[in-house]
Amino acid sequence: MRKRPISVIVAAMVVVGVLGVVVGRQWRSTPTPTTITPTPSTTVTAQPITAIWPFATTVTRFADPVLAAQAFATSYLGFVDPIVGGFRHGDRRSGEVPIQATPAGPVTTVLVRELTPDNSWWVLGASCPDVTVTVPSTGGRLTSPFVVRGWSTSFEGVVTVDVLQDGSRTPLASGVVRGGSMGVLGPFNSVIAFSSPSSSAGALLFRILAARDGHVVQASAMRVLLAR
Repeated sequence: MRKRPISVIVAAMVVVGVLGVVVGRQWRSTPTPTTITPTPSTTVTAQPITAIWPFATTVTRFADPVLAAQAFATSYLGFVDPIVGGFRHGDRRSGEVPIQATPAGPVTTVLVRELTPDNSWWVLGASCPDVTVTVPSTGGRLTSPFVVRGWSTSFEGVVTVDVLQDGSRTPLASGVVRGGSMGVLGPFNSVIAFSSPSSSAGALLFRILAARDGHVVQASAMRVLLAR
């Protein structure tokens, strides 16, 4: 029986090793988004103070930041079939995910962070280029009625505003503010009253709707405290 040259055997081993590295890289670069089912030892029943989504009172948790942002965009912000970009790292436990209603549309940036012992991802808020809120500040306490100020641009100057509380997607109040239009930023200043909340925290949600079909094209969401 003829023995194969050592050089041939070594070459074959190198090829196999390279293929293994390539396959491994391909597998890691396309992870399948998954959800986490909390165990009794890691279940969080109180909403993290900085987190808007998911609701701690549900069993929904996210092992993937992109999946968390996508679910937030559709279930909370109201996007229909959004285009979801890749995760952009901030620090080791946080980052952001871009969301668009259309390929050429403006970007809504969803901020996410790992906050709990199960290493699941939570949404802290969202921002968009055509809405800037100056009052109230993120984390501020709202007492009904409250003043909301900022800058915006939208079709006919209209931006919808909702006050939401933790654990519910039914607004405590809904209204509009009017800023600039036709791509020109203009100031808005309004007073909003909301019904008595059952939760001590929630979010202030601003949305710009498409003139053609009323779909959400941009959104901004900020964490707020609610005076009962």
